[in-house]
Amino acid sequence: MAIPKRYLRFQNEFPEVATAYEQMGDAVHKSGPLDDKTRALIKLAISTGARMEGAVHSHARKAFKTGCTSEEMRHAVMLALPTIGLPSTMAALSWVDDILDDKKS
Repeated sequence: MAIPKRYLRFQNEFPEVATAYEQMGDAVHKSGPLDDKTRALIKLAISTGARMEGAVHSHARKAFKTGCTSEEMRHAVMLALPTIGLPSTMAALSWVDDILDDKKS
């Protein structure tokens, strides 16, 4: 899956805001001791808990780029099960699978 068209349009329409948003994200990532892989799994878990399909897609792509395995990503999602319930967890697993299936092709 490519970067969503809506985000690309946002970058085009509001380049200064998009740049500031990306710089803030970079600053937050650099502000602590966690490694890339751990941060990616945490962001995936947060997106899962927030039930945000687009964010799960985005963070699954980013987790894949940091070297996270499909098992690690699915485990991060499964950890949400007792908190957010079965239907939301199954939805998040399907969103992760959207990305993993795309990477297989």
